[in-house]
Amino acid sequence: MKKTVTPRGAYPLTKRIGNFIFVSGTSSRRPDNSIAGVDIIDDLGTKHLNIEVQTREVLKNIETLLIKEGATLNDVADVTTFLVNMNDFAGYNSAYAEFFNTETGPTRTTVAVHQLPHPDLLVEIKVTAYIKSI
Repeated sequence: MKKTVTPRGAYPLTKRIGNFIFVSGTSSRRPDNSIAGVDIIDDLGTKHLNIEVQTREVLKNIETLLIKEGATLNDVADVTTFLVNMNDFAGYNSAYAEFFNTETGPTRTTVAVHQLPHPDLLVEIKVTAYIKSI
């Protein structure tokens, strides 16, 4: 099973209440604390931040957390996404559509935020899943 990150505060990554699974805000941070979607592009340390790569990694991290709870992305009922820049919406939306679709996917809210807990993070996603049987 894929290793998960350690929370950066006093909260669980998931909380289960009956058939509901609540997944805390999740980023593209990896278990080794590196961040997916961050590329150094020159000798001066200039970074390129890739919203599509980050979104994919966030959803894969969420999928790993759900699997540990006996659920899958198909069980996600609601998604809340926080973007640092709404100019990234198209790239985020494109990567998101690789995991969910309009007909069977969850409801979704996307909001812009001033910043996230690390300057290289462009997106954070939290979800609520519902499984029919425990």
